[in-house]
Parts: sequence; C-alpha cells; structure tokens
Amino acid sequence: MSYEVIQVEKSILEKMKITYADSLKPNPPQGAAFAAKTKGCSITGYRSGKVLFQGKEATLEANRWATNSKSTPQKKKATGKSVNDHQYQPPNNVTSLVLLGSDETGTGDYFGPMTVVCAHLSEEQMKTIEHWGIRDSKTITDDTIRTLAPKLLKECTYSLLVLKNEKYNDLQQKGMNQGQMKALLHHKAITNVMKKCAEQDLPYEGVLIDQFVQPNRYFEYLRSKGQSWRSEKPLYFATKAENIHPAVAAASVLARYSFLQEMDALETEVGLPLPKGAGAKVDAAAKEIVRHKGKDALYNCTKWHFGNTQKVLR
Repeated sequence: MSYEVIQVEKSILEKMKITYADSLKPNPPQGAAFAAKTKGCSITGYRSGKVLFQGKEATLEANRWATNSKSTPQKKKATGKSVNDHQYQPPNNVTSLVLLGSDETGTGDYFGPMTVVCAHLSEEQMKTIEHWGIRDSKTITDDTIRTLAPKLLKECTYSLLVLKNEKYNDLQQKGMNQGQMKALLHHKAITNVMKKCAEQDLPYEGVLIDQFVQPNRYFEYLRSKGQSWRSEKPLYFATKAENIHPAVAAASVLARYSFLQEMDALETEVGLPLPKGAGAKVDAAAKEIVRHKGKDALYNCTKWHFGNTQKVLR
C-alpha cells in the first residue's frame, strides 16, 4: 500500500472536503476534519492541516493538491518495489488506532549516541497533544524540541534507550552493523512499553515502527541475537511513520530530546562545542578534540567507524 502526506492551509482543507463530498466516510478518526474513500485511495484530512493519502493511487491523488500544499509528496521510483511494499504495512485506518510508536535518532551523527524511544498515547492523550505540533523531530528546531518534550513526557508512557559511543563502537568492532543495533534497541524499547501497558492496564491495538530496514531483515537481526516477536499484537512498519501516527511522532521528539541532552553532556565533558551531523564542521571539531584531548577522547564521543575518523587522523 502506497501513501503520501501533505500539509495544507485551512482554506484548502475545506476545499478538499467539498471536493470529496460524494466520497465522505461517516465517523472520521479523532482529530480529522474529514475522511473520504475514492476508487483507488483513502484520504484523511486533519484539522492540523495534515492530509494522509493511502492506496494504489495515493501519489496521483496527493499530486492534485501538491501545488496548494506546504510540502510536496516525494516521487516514487518508476520501477522496482516500494520499500513499503510488504505484508507489515499499517492498515488504512492506522490513524484511528491506539498504537505503540517506535523511532530513533542520532544514527547519522558522528558525535553522540543513538537514542531509541517507544511511546504509547491513549485516545485522550492523542487528543491532548493534537495541537502541540508533535511531528517528525527532523522538521522541528532543537529549541522547540526542548520545549515540547517535557510536556510530552508527562502525557505518554514510554521507554528510552541510549546507546552511548563507547558501547556503540565496541559492538561495531565485534561485527554488529548499525541496523542490528537499531533492531535490538527498538525491540527492547517496545517490549518495555508493552510490559508497562500490561501493568497499568493500558489498551493498544498494535505497534508501528518507523521503518529503517525491510521487516524480514529486522526479524533476521532479532534472531541473530536470540530474540523474536512473540506478541499476538500486530507489528507494522512504515517509512515516515512520524507523519502517519502521533505515537511515532512522540517517540521521534523524545528520542531527539534525549539526544540533545546527551550532546549537552558530551560538550561539557569534552569542553568543546560538538556540531551535529557528519560534515566539514564536524571534522574541524574532531581535529580540535584530538589536538587538545587526544585520540581516546575522540573515540569516546564519536561513532568511530564513520569516514570522518580517517579524515581527522590523516
């Protein structure tokens, strides 16, 4: 199942509702201004301005409104299967389900750890945060993350795991790739929240992971370390899942918040500013660390196998 997400102004949202008047569905999901079903696509328009298109004609239908949107849907490759073409796709009514959402951050940053969060939001909590602007943390400024996350921590049930640089480097040198590490961290965070939900009698209908690898490979990574998915609850995978369900968006924000706090602590420990990402500014900062603190200090605050290391040590 293909899907697209765009952001539109309120006036366009109203226009869309009128356009799909003959295809409107009764009882749209919580937070939605309307829900419609055409021959090849399901459309859900949210009062926040987010519009979700799902189905074989999702891209075609989204492109009808792309010129009026704040974001243009990504073009799919003309050939080959979509990364979302698998049996673990979320259902068409995913936005109306109470799900556990799992996401991670820090994977592309040379400095700092990898952080993974799984979050649960009840129907009431999803309604509470609806207008907070909770979405993919990559689209929110760090200052806003620092404001939103403390409020979010009081609302949701969650599990946070932090893989610090020394442990990350140790696992990598023992042969684990980043995908394996992520899979195991997601699995642990999810099972932690499932346990909390059981203890607190919190209902949920499944789990949605922001897809970083094909599901079959995810399960292979778990099996390689003696783990497996044993729950009867369905497990879903989707790319850009932060745009599909608020629980994943919440996990994204909390994971980023933890990453920022870890970076603050590393900067204090190193005594030098640490840029995010893996570009030229990062290389310059790494050279300063080697110059003032030595190679061991660099090892302890970076993902050592990144190409930046060789550039710096040369």
